[in-house]
Amino acid sequence: MTKTPLVAHGDRPREGGPDRKEVEVAVGVLVRPDGAFLLTSRPPGKVYEGYWEFPGGKVEPGETVEQALRRELAEEIGVAIGEVHPWRVERVDYPHALVRLNFCKVFDWRGELHMHEGQAFAWQTLPVQVQPVLPGTVPVLDWFAQERGFAGATHLAEIP
Repeated sequence: MTKTPLVAHGDRPREGGPDRKEVEVAVGVLVRPDGAFLLTSRPPGKVYEGYWEFPGGKVEPGETVEQALRRELAEEIGVAIGEVHPWRVERVDYPHALVRLNFCKVFDWRGELHMHEGQAFAWQTLPVQVQPVLPGTVPVLDWFAQERGFAGATHLAEIP
């Protein structure tokens, strides 16, 4: 049974119509020993520019989620990651794409963070202080809240 996707901005038309292909995405949830996690902003010129998300990208044909995650994190933020811990999967129906987000926790990486696409980064705890947060990021914040027994709001509300 396929879980119904989270619908982002449901008032907007869907590009490609109802039969569009689902895009497989590998997403890295980098977590420091103190529990802080890394969020990056969407790069200039991309859909949802400036929104905050966990880093990652499309799984290319022939790649596994882990291979894609290793490639994307090296390309995007300049780090080589250690062990990958598959965590959760969330489907999100954005106006521009239907995506299957494969969230993987990463506790070990080498290299200094370098934002190769002009994005910003921030180490965050709950509630996150950066905004706006990409709709596909919100479930992860809720999962962290459940894991950590956090009872408050997980992020600041988006200001229209």
